Amino acid sequence: MTANMASRLEINFIRLLSRCESIASEKRAETEWRLEKYVGALEEMLVALRKSLSKPTVEILTEYSRKVDFLKGLLQAEKLSSPTEKALANQFLAPGRTPTIANERMPVSKTVHMQTKARCTGEMRDELLGTVGTSETDLRNRRGLPLDERQSAAELEAVLHHHHNLQEKLADDMLNLARNLKNNTLAAQNIIKQDNQTLSQSMRQADMNFDKLKTESERLEQHTKKSVNWLLWLMLILVSFSFISMILFIRIFPRLR
Repeated sequence: MTANMASRLEINFIRLLSRCESIASEKRAETEWRLEKYVGALEEMLVALRKSLSKPTVEILTEYSRKVDFLKGLLQAEKLSSPTEKALANQFLAPGRTPTIANERMPVSKTVHMQTKARCTGEMRDELLGTVGTSETDLRNRRGLPLDERQSAAELEAVLHHHHNLQEKLADDMLNLARNLKNNTLAAQNIIKQDNQTLSQSMRQADMNFDKLKTESERLEQHTKKSVNWLLWLMLILVSFSFISMILFIRIFPRLR
């Protein structure tokens, strides 16, 4: 009975999670309250899943937690007032890695993340160009002030030109950095190649010296063996000569009675 309850809890969690992702992917009004309530319910269900006896695997629970945290972060980012703050907050959001339901080709949270980033980028662009909160009356007033329009256009052009120059300078710096990195890499490769050649020559010289030392050791061993053999034969001859001499001496000079 506990296993069935836990399975039913997980199924309900997946259904509610899929519903929340579907709502997040749609364009919502500022008075929309369902997503925040649903995410709160998801948090409670996730806590219950972790305490369940037949809870999913650690990897699945981690993925569930990742998706719930993404939805919470999305709601918190939408409450920010500045488009720049929204874009920065969205940069730190981590969408889910696997589909929530079987018929998803790509995780819905990744789609929502891309949509949110595109929307924040558009809001930042509109804020930079001064189109956020502009009404038709403001446009008519601007048309009646051509000098101000020309000044605003000139200031905007100066800002864009400045940013363009900064981008070109940054591109040049990156190109120089890449060129220096390439030169340093080539120099390091040449040094390593020379070191490898020197090491190979040293190893060959060491092998030659070892072979010579081995040859000289064998020759010395043979010479030592020959010296020992001659000394042994000389000792045998002396002993034999002494023995024969003693026998002859006894035969020639018998013992006096």
